[in-house]
Amino acid sequence: MLARVYSCALVGLDGELVEVEVDVVRAENPTAIIVGLPDTAVQEARERVRAAIRNSGLSWPFNRRILVNLAPADLRKEGPAYDLAIAVGILAASGQFEADVTDAVFVGELSLEGAVRPVHGVLPMVSLARQRGLRRAFVPAPNAAEAALVDGIKAYPVESLAQLAGHLAGAAPIAPQRRTHVAAAPLYEGTDFADVVGQEQAKRALEIAAAGGHNIVMRGPPGAGKTLLARALPSILPPMNGDEALEVTRIYSVAGLLPPGAGLVTVRPFRAPHHTISHAGLVGGGTIPRPGEVTLSHRGVLFLDELPEFSPQVLEVLRQPLEDRVVTISRARLSATFPANFMLVAAMNPCPCGHRGDPARECRCPAQLVARYQRRISGPLLDRIDVFIDVPRVDYQKLVAAARGERSSAVASRVARARERQRRRFQEAGTGIVLNAEMGPAQVRSFVQERLTPEASAVLSRAVERLELSARAFHRVLKLSRTIADLAESDTIEAHHVAEAVQYRSRGE
Repeated sequence: MLARVYSCALVGLDGELVEVEVDVVRAENPTAIIVGLPDTAVQEARERVRAAIRNSGLSWPFNRRILVNLAPADLRKEGPAYDLAIAVGILAASGQFEADVTDAVFVGELSLEGAVRPVHGVLPMVSLARQRGLRRAFVPAPNAAEAALVDGIKAYPVESLAQLAGHLAGAAPIAPQRRTHVAAAPLYEGTDFADVVGQEQAKRALEIAAAGGHNIVMRGPPGAGKTLLARALPSILPPMNGDEALEVTRIYSVAGLLPPGAGLVTVRPFRAPHHTISHAGLVGGGTIPRPGEVTLSHRGVLFLDELPEFSPQVLEVLRQPLEDRVVTISRARLSATFPANFMLVAAMNPCPCGHRGDPARECRCPAQLVARYQRRISGPLLDRIDVFIDVPRVDYQKLVAAARGERSSAVASRVARARERQRRRFQEAGTGIVLNAEMGPAQVRSFVQERLTPEASAVLSRAVERLELSARAFHRVLKLSRTIADLAESDTIEAHHVAEAVQYRSRGE
């Protein structure tokens, strides 16, 4: 007897429908075979499914030859997510229930006792099933909250194979998962700006960077507060809208970083990888491409502490994501494109000892060693940074002062207003972008260059000549000027807006 059920595979961040065909026939030499380019984990499903069926009080087809085909056969099948579909197919092919399951997708790993364990990537899988016209999704109970985020399809939380068999037989129906607003655990608990003593200029630079989505590098001696400032940045970023939250939730679902039972991710990501990270860890990779840190920080912040300590070869792979805001990973069998629209925040010391330019402590690094240390960050990478800021040592008087600085909530309100101005401007023009940092040359000409006052144009002309800015750096100064004007709620870009933008640019030259 032949049965056909549906499951799902993951290709990058997208699902791919997999048809699970099960043929059960009488045979003198009973066997169970899985074909369709399965990996080791899928091949091992034979024994897991056999034990799960028997330990769930159901019947394993004895004296039968069981052939399981996973189609399309040219797509590599990985992981244990096909267990549930294979088990349902075997039960259907052996006549243990007669329900119609052609409108359903089954995803889940089985334990030997028949419990259904959570798997990665349920959200994109269920989204794909909905797009293909399926109306039901049977998923592990811990994954049901994320599956319920997809409109137009009923998600059923399955705790065990026995429970699912009872539902399919009509004996004990499972209630569909209701869509709730239970958010995932915060991806990062930020620091309040008020907890950072002093560093008013650095806070201002971070406010501008947050308002326009600009990349920023902070340079200063050890202990000046660079890391603390970076970790306070998420506290001034506005919450994600619905589309952004779904994007991030999909990424974290595929990466297996959603806590069990969690629904929508509502807090912007903050990722801080160690400097020993590899190429694949940073931008993604693997035989079947998986997202890296640049994708895990999508719509959030990627913080690289001790920037020169990262391998120069690893840092160079950031150049394309910083420009295109996507990462494409190509392999012999397939290629996958991952989103990578993040804010890059980096911190570094001015020299190996960290005290070059520090009035309190003398730097003893030879000039040649300082030059070699700073050359670890290439010019093309620095050219993609919008804001450079020095973070000096904090005076003793400020450290012991009782007064606290401005709270993050006050800064966040200004950032939110500036971002709303940008959103309206770009939406009215139909550009499809939302932040100043995302502008291309055409948008820079329309929204920045045509709104410069004559005085602002004169300041910009002198800056380009004196700093010898590249064409890319020139456009980044213009984008930064537009953000500073948005924070000031000004439609035109004045001379002092451009002057402040040039000041931040000149820090890296």
